[in-house]
Amino acid sequence: MSESAQNPAPATEEAHTGPIKNPKQLMLAVLFSFVVPILVIAGLVFYVVSGLKPSGAATGEGMNLYGVSQDARDRDVAERIRKVGMVEIRDANRPLATGETVFKTQCVACHGSPGIPGAPHFGDAAAWGPRIGQGLATLTEHALKGKGAMPPQGGGDFGDVEISRAVAYMANSGGAKFEEPAAPAAAAPADGASAPAAAGAAPAPAGMAASAPAAAPRQ
Repeated sequence: MSESAQNPAPATEEAHTGPIKNPKQLMLAVLFSFVVPILVIAGLVFYVVSGLKPSGAATGEGMNLYGVSQDARDRDVAERIRKVGMVEIRDANRPLATGETVFKTQCVACHGSPGIPGAPHFGDAAAWGPRIGQGLATLTEHALKGKGAMPPQGGGDFGDVEISRAVAYMANSGGAKFEEPAAPAAAAPADGASAPAAAGAAPAPAGMAASAPAAAPRQ
């Protein structure tokens, strides 16, 4: 038997050994197996949290949030609540809008063409026929207070008379002969009516005073 057969090559024994050859390497391997995942998780958490923080100035009036300044956010909030907290004073002497103007501004979306199903469309005599018989006052009340799927139209940009004008305009397109409602007459001031009465009553004390000297000689 040859000498090479009795003594196997050392290279064959080293081929079965692992990469960890001593306790120090084992400790390092265990340490890295815990530290590396922790560092990765911490990095992901920092990345997510940093995206939720305000960008830019963190304090003061100019603080930014996602690139939007505090002033811009305040203006946006004020715009959203503007109509809730605003008192609008209209000119009572302004000329009333015509029925056509109100129709094109507020009614055409539902009652125009194509409009919405179920609503009497402008110029549709078949749809307006049964409604015309109810009279303009009833149709106006339905428009102001709402009926069925139609929401109330009163209290908006147009007054009640202007809404009634729009109703008459639409009904007339379907065959009605309604007259356009006129503006309400201005009420006479109460002070002006009472002033002439007070003036007529003023001479009465003078007449009484004139009769007093005539009665004096009888005493």
